[in-house]
Amino acid sequence: MKLKKVNAVLGLLSAPLLLGHVGCTVYEYLTLNHNPVLMRATAMPFAMTVMLHAICGMLSVFLLADGTRLDLYPKQNAKTVFQRVTAALIFPLLILHLRAFDALENIAAKGLWVPFGLILLLQVAFFFVVLGHTAVSLSRGLITLGWLSSREKQNKIDSVARVVFALVFLIAAFAVVYGTIAAVPAAAAQGGAV
Repeated sequence: MKLKKVNAVLGLLSAPLLLGHVGCTVYEYLTLNHNPVLMRATAMPFAMTVMLHAICGMLSVFLLADGTRLDLYPKQNAKTVFQRVTAALIFPLLILHLRAFDALENIAAKGLWVPFGLILLLQVAFFFVVLGHTAVSLSRGLITLGWLSSREKQNKIDSVARVVFALVFLIAAFAVVYGTIAAVPAAAAQGGAV
């Protein structure tokens, strides 16, 4: 049970770190002002926390048999299925996220607009996956730590989390699309200078 509690703490700690990093990303895309120091300052603590959270989560599934028989009650387990699917999608999309701007710049320089649109869509999908996973996981972390026991309170927290993270997603999606369309083709035309 200690492993699940450590995982819950890491998951809950990652939520404000995620919001800080997304806020920095939104600022950069909307202002077209890249600050690598600020980006690293928000990315590194978030990345380290998420990496430890992912390791603990995988260990929980494999060592504690956490997650067996999701098929028994599909409606009741829909959030758990969503939580696990989004967790599985984070890392493949993260690889693209880390290289997206350079890839988009290279593709724009070649005038390949279909791959450009696809990568941009995958960038937006990355934000959806990470923010969706976090929104579904918050109340579960509180339950694991024993800080929440009422189903009614869980439903309220889940509702607030869905609204907050949906708004953050919409803002982030707009900022990423706007900033990419504004900056990448111009940078590609100038040979990479943003």
